[in-house]
Amino acid sequence: MSARLTLAVPSKGRLQEQVQDYFADAGLPMKKAAGARGYRATLAGFADVDVMLLSASEIAAALLAGDVHFGVTGEDLIREAAPQLDGRVSLIKALGFGHADVVVAVPQAWIDVATMADFDDVCAAFFQRHRRRLRIATKYVTLTRGFFANAGIADYRIVESAGATEGAPAAGTAEAIVDITSTGTTLAANGLKVLEDGTILQSQAQLAASLAATWDAAARATAEKLLSRLAARERAKASLVLRVRLEGKADKTLQAVTKKVSASVLSRPAAGNIGGEYSLLVPRGNLMDAIAVLRANGCKEGVTAQDVDYVFEPKDPILAAFTKAIGRQLPQTLLVMARKSGPPR
Repeated sequence: MSARLTLAVPSKGRLQEQVQDYFADAGLPMKKAAGARGYRATLAGFADVDVMLLSASEIAAALLAGDVHFGVTGEDLIREAAPQLDGRVSLIKALGFGHADVVVAVPQAWIDVATMADFDDVCAAFFQRHRRRLRIATKYVTLTRGFFANAGIADYRIVESAGATEGAPAAGTAEAIVDITSTGTTLAANGLKVLEDGTILQSQAQLAASLAATWDAAARATAEKLLSRLAARERAKASLVLRVRLEGKADKTLQAVTKKVSASVLSRPAAGNIGGEYSLLVPRGNLMDAIAVLRANGCKEGVTAQDVDYVFEPKDPILAAFTKAIGRQLPQTLLVMARKSGPPR
């Protein structure tokens, strides 16, 4: 593999839109390289990144094979392709969209079947009565086998689904299913219900790194820049910068606000000054608590709260996850702030 960093993203559907929106929000819009039917794209500001447009399942396979460095796809597809990810793929960042649960669903008419233990009894009774194993339709063969083995269920057989899995019981091709669901509406419309303890995986879109790819110095350097940009945008969206003037015993006030509301001090007056303006980084949800702590500790001046575009931190959780997975400590990035003056550019 060349030294260029390769990023695989979904080529179509709602997940494609969400992934593109995620990168664009961080000031990294994607542009297809060969028109609407192209299978490659560019990433603004990162000329050394090749963006490949693949199906969600192809991305999982490419990550395992080491054909790409990074990929964005559903965790369900990654774990179906490789249930044991150690040494193969590292899940760097859950992206907060593309939510879908992999579940065991049975006919609603099975009123006495609510748990996997109940389902085990049904499987055993079905085999005794029909002398064949109960059929489960699914596209998630690996996940199903692992989950059922952990539940101690053996009297079943899998029917691999190539179409609408939820319709299999009604069509008579299976008695139960394992499939993904977001709201449960489609399952209910097909007369199915999810078992109480039948959730195999709560999946969402993941930014994943291939541990089988060639991570040379150039690829790692590009990865650091890309992940720093994404992490800085994530941190900025979750934070506010407070500008406050503190006089007298400022250290006591700062200690209180950093301890009680998880704030951090970005800047302070020059050494030797008794008072002056401080900049504090505060979790967005803790804004009013931070104001209350400042007031309780003698702050009587006005306080302003500002949005920012990016927050680059010395200890970045996304970079830390990548560094741990790849096995080399990357240089830390200094904390830098950029005031928000409109959409990220």
